[in-house]
Amino acid sequence: MHYGQIWCMGAIMQGDQKKAGVILSYLSQGIYILSGLFYAPFMLRLLGQNEYGLYQMVYAVVSNLSLLSFGFSNSYMRFYARHKARGEEEKIASLNGMFMTVFMCISVICIICGAVMITNIEVIFSDGLTAGEYARVRVLFILLIISMTLSFPRSVFISITAAHERYLFLKIIEVMQGILNPFIAIPLLVLGYGSVGMVSASLLLSAIAFAANAFFCIRVLNVHFCFRNFHCGMLKEMFVFTFFIFMNQIIDQVNWNIDKVLLGRFSGTVAVAVYGLGANINTMYLQFANAISYVFVSRVNRIVAESNDNRELTLLFTKVGRIQFIVLGLILSGFIIFGQQFMILWGGKEYKDSFTVAILLIFPVTFPLIQNLGIEIQRAKNMHKARSVVYFLISVCNLFISIPLIRAYGAGGAACGTAIALVAGNILFMNWYYYCRIGLDIIYFWKKIASFMPALILPGILGVMINFYVPIENPVIMLMGIAVYSITYFISMWFFGLNAFEKSQVMKILQKVHWGKRGK
Repeated sequence: MHYGQIWCMGAIMQGDQKKAGVILSYLSQGIYILSGLFYAPFMLRLLGQNEYGLYQMVYAVVSNLSLLSFGFSNSYMRFYARHKARGEEEKIASLNGMFMTVFMCISVICIICGAVMITNIEVIFSDGLTAGEYARVRVLFILLIISMTLSFPRSVFISITAAHERYLFLKIIEVMQGILNPFIAIPLLVLGYGSVGMVSASLLLSAIAFAANAFFCIRVLNVHFCFRNFHCGMLKEMFVFTFFIFMNQIIDQVNWNIDKVLLGRFSGTVAVAVYGLGANINTMYLQFANAISYVFVSRVNRIVAESNDNRELTLLFTKVGRIQFIVLGLILSGFIIFGQQFMILWGGKEYKDSFTVAILLIFPVTFPLIQNLGIEIQRAKNMHKARSVVYFLISVCNLFISIPLIRAYGAGGAACGTAIALVAGNILFMNWYYYCRIGLDIIYFWKKIASFMPALILPGILGVMINFYVPIENPVIMLMGIAVYSITYFISMWFFGLNAFEKSQVMKILQKVHWGKRGK
């Protein structure tokens, strides 16, 4: 029996892989969110506010090592699509070997940089920690650096699997990690291992996922790695292409992680904990939005490589954007209505200000999230440089704006600085750039998004009524309110928002589920 038969349950067509990938993307993110919802209250109470803030601060520092990838993993799709279109299998093997060599070297550099960080912890955190906290921080640093080191070669296997459009396997791995993490971490927290136990659980699952990704590529996909005859011209082109992706990674670090470090220095670990919980809501939001656009990356690269048809790209961009809006519209509107009370029930009264942080982060980021596929279109066209430069300048401004805002308003000030940067760069500049430089019909895009507005009226009215007339005092009442609101939202979307094509796709999925049950 072939390994492909074991892993993929028979011959699955590429179209079915993509649809299954989309469904599993949302399933994996749903599991990630649900596990977070149930896991976080235990974790927050078992850790305490100070240690949770400590963990968030250390993670923010170590995550900067992800910049060592220089954005190389994002460039694999582009070069793979080019060689695949030309039928150059030998060059694909050489490409695989080159990427693996580069990322193994990055792993070595990561270990060296991590060792330097560990020996200079007092310099990094100044006088913001106690002697006992410094000892715990060193252990956290070691575990997180090991995890980061494994992530670099693993990203090569993930990129290869995605290039083959085997999204089903990738998403199954994500689902399993999301399910298993709380079951391993909570017992360790109960036994008193604190943040060290929590990070150890995550590291164990990362190592298992790394082994699974490697096995799938080598034994199932039969991927070959050639570690000689590297094309220097390709390596140079890769460096040029990824430099601006690297700048984007710096921007993401400034926007999403530097606030925690600054809060730790100027306001202490409690402020970091409040900001961190609000930022976790934003992280879930970001990952949920990325779930669908990720599976269209290879298609975007194929369109650009074969025809570079802006009309076709605009239609795909709009189709994906509408799907994103339907999902994110529910989450954002629901959080605006139920979020304040949710943060209190979820994290405790000491985390009520996390709601303000979350709103300041997720509201402005919604606009670029429904346009996420545009980032891949830019990269496929090799036109991502201007975006990177402008975003970099805005992120520097964000850094300088955030310091006085943090001193004045704490966690809310940090989120406000990031929100200003998101509006200026991700919304105003990017829509101009898509229209005037990339060649996408952005007016058509927003017209199609605006057609959803009538569908938001009914759930909006219901949400206001629930908020004013229903006292949400326990999780049961909140879940009932969310359920009623969600059902109303989807009914309204069906009658006043979805177009004929989108309704037909929903019916196809429901029919497959129905026939699948009958087959059993």
